[in-house]
Amino acid sequence: MHFVIMGCGRVGASLARAIERAGHEVAVVDQDEASFRRLGTAFEGRTVTGVGFDRDCLRAAGIEEAYAFAAVSSGDNSNILAARVAREKFGVENVVARIYDPGRAEIYQRLGIPTVATVKWTSDQMLRRLLPQGHVPEHTDPSGRVVIAEMPVAASWIGHRVSEIEVATGGRLAYLTRLGDGFLPGPDTVYQEGDLVHLALRREDLATAERVLDAPPPSH
Repeated sequence: MHFVIMGCGRVGASLARAIERAGHEVAVVDQDEASFRRLGTAFEGRTVTGVGFDRDCLRAAGIEEAYAFAAVSSGDNSNILAARVAREKFGVENVVARIYDPGRAEIYQRLGIPTVATVKWTSDQMLRRLLPQGHVPEHTDPSGRVVIAEMPVAASWIGHRVSEIEVATGGRLAYLTRLGDGFLPGPDTVYQEGDLVHLALRREDLATAERVLDAPPPSH
């Protein structure tokens, strides 16, 4: 799969190398050509010098075939603008933006753009929002058989009860994150746009659950 990252500071460079190590293609966009030196000589991905929210620049980075886009430059406004262009103009579904001001996070979550505040940032948090989620479990029991993973959910599930997600996947919903706050859902809780679903299930069922949630809910 192809990933596009805006910003080649320490965060962007680390993220790009991690995604490439996972076996994916990566393009990195930054205004400062010298910043690409942070990627190291072993990096085999694409580098594009330019503004990360410029459409031509994004096209040069392969945004039209991108599975996911991460905006991790040093500016909140640039990150959100670039994330919105990737989502709204190029139809990239998996988008995440790094935010320095945690107070803005709720606003951006309402725009349907997952954010990671700098004070909470870890590479695992960012990767869980970009890579196919089942491959980066948040928790694994000591036996390695049961995991909790943040699962991507197709927009067609919006408005459906989370109990339907459990039935369809055979898992149990550990918790939901809504506008940055985690909570335990009840049987009548409805999945909303921007919700992050944290599902507990057997490790061998991860790939199947991902395929189920990537498709529309089954008709009854």
